[in-house]
Amino acid sequence: MTPREIFLEMLKPDGKPERILDQYEALAMMTADPINTYLRGNRVRGTTSVDRWGTTILFPADAPGPMPDTTEEKKVLKDITRWREVVHAPDIEANCQTGWEDICAKADALRGEKLIAGFMGTGMFEQCHFLMGFEDTLSNLYEHPDEMHELIDYICDYRLRYVKMLIDNLHPDVIFSHDDWGTKDALFMKPDMWREFYKEPYRKFYGYIRSRGVIAIHHGDAYLADIVDDMAEIGIQCWQGVLPENNIPALQERLQGRMILMGGIGAAIDRADASEDEIRAYVRKALEENTPRGYYIPSITYGLPGAVYPQVDAAIDAEIAAWNSEVHLHSARAPIARRTAPRPTAAQAADTSVNTAETGDGTLGKIAEALRRGRRKRVLELVDAALAEGTAAQSILDALVEGMQLLGDDFSTGRAFVPEMLVAARAMNSATDKLKPLLSSGERKSAGRVCIGTVRGDMHDIGKNLVKIMMEGSGIEVVDLGVDVSAEQFVDTAVNEHCDIIACSALLTTTMDEMRRVVDLANERGIRGSVKIMVGGAPITQEYCNEIGADCYTDDAARAAQAALKLLAV
Repeated sequence: MTPREIFLEMLKPDGKPERILDQYEALAMMTADPINTYLRGNRVRGTTSVDRWGTTILFPADAPGPMPDTTEEKKVLKDITRWREVVHAPDIEANCQTGWEDICAKADALRGEKLIAGFMGTGMFEQCHFLMGFEDTLSNLYEHPDEMHELIDYICDYRLRYVKMLIDNLHPDVIFSHDDWGTKDALFMKPDMWREFYKEPYRKFYGYIRSRGVIAIHHGDAYLADIVDDMAEIGIQCWQGVLPENNIPALQERLQGRMILMGGIGAAIDRADASEDEIRAYVRKALEENTPRGYYIPSITYGLPGAVYPQVDAAIDAEIAAWNSEVHLHSARAPIARRTAPRPTAAQAADTSVNTAETGDGTLGKIAEALRRGRRKRVLELVDAALAEGTAAQSILDALVEGMQLLGDDFSTGRAFVPEMLVAARAMNSATDKLKPLLSSGERKSAGRVCIGTVRGDMHDIGKNLVKIMMEGSGIEVVDLGVDVSAEQFVDTAVNEHCDIIACSALLTTTMDEMRRVVDLANERGIRGSVKIMVGGAPITQEYCNEIGADCYTDDAARAAQAALKLLAV
């Protein structure tokens, strides 16, 4: 069978592919079509540019890819209630009608052996946060739901026009569409919130693709296990980018062939120091766990072919080839490899969800509970009531801190998600603004001082911002250095601002080593006796923390705040 034939065989309920596909080998990725070139062609390494929506795009020379700059002064959409005035979809109909000859010729030369894949980056959720940033996007799902529905529908209509032009001109076998809906261990929002805002627009999008006889592949390198049945229902035939944290064997058991799972080889193995033996052992384990039930393509979880480090792809390909050369007599119902899911499923979380009734003893208890649920107006009413009762401002502040800590527990156990954290943080900020004039400098309690940032070469900030929210909510003073922060900046700030802790975040494996430089530089400057170093982020592990000599690693924002308090108490 050709790679194309193997992929098509996998789409059949009773398909019998003759071997395992090797990553993207069945897909001819067509990324140089006139629309994609018009939309993304000015993204050049080492430059800053502005895309067709008006978003500033950063592409540092040492970064693996471009990122949107959605700082307050740069974001396109500052007020969701005025989105119609400032959000204007690119006019692809007027600008992308010509220039299809070269890409079509390239596609025609590959038809038959491979599936021609039309590429569509920046999906509906991503487009929202490219316009206004992660925090506003997620907070507005609660605070301005009507406007968010309207904006998402507008983006959906644009994506439908886009995909129609792509299919009409390129005649692809596959549409390969990107949209990341979560982190490595959780959705960005509650599953029901995803269903409320994004499921039906995506049903339209993928339904149209299927109606044209084109295969629908969705890329999302995130933890999407809670909505995998929804993904199959709305027409996604292949989910590419499946992180191993999703427990692929358990998903295969649930899906029973309704969707191909493509991935399982995460960024943890994509390192400059990864040896061939280590890479091949990692890939072999993924193959052993994930191939017995079929409907699986081993692949790096990135949304385009190729690892960052060339030796990684070579070793992955070699191990898959070795696997295909062997005889495998697997039972179709082999035991599921045990891997503890990092978060409860949606059903499990629902069993222990936060009660919507207001609880708590007295006004202070009600303040903590109202903050836990992000009810800003109610929090401010209760703060006023507590002040009227003669309650000390510091006691009210302590109740707010308690509410944030309760929410942190909910977040750590899968009962709350990023939007709940953000709206609660905004409620707390409003309440503390009210209390500040009533707190004398001597009365205010500070648990300690932390400087926080995302390391050099990395522009991701949502994880760092969540840690900042939880630390401030726990009574810690935070100096936020932002993103792309060098080791020198971390250490200089710790010295100049009298910080007790340096907290470093990273999402990209290529930037992890900057954390080692922070530890080494802190040692050189002689501050390790008085300054602790915390590390965190998707690729970071306890083992890496130990290896570089940092003091603490945690795997989520709430635990980071709790760990910081313990370090400060020592």
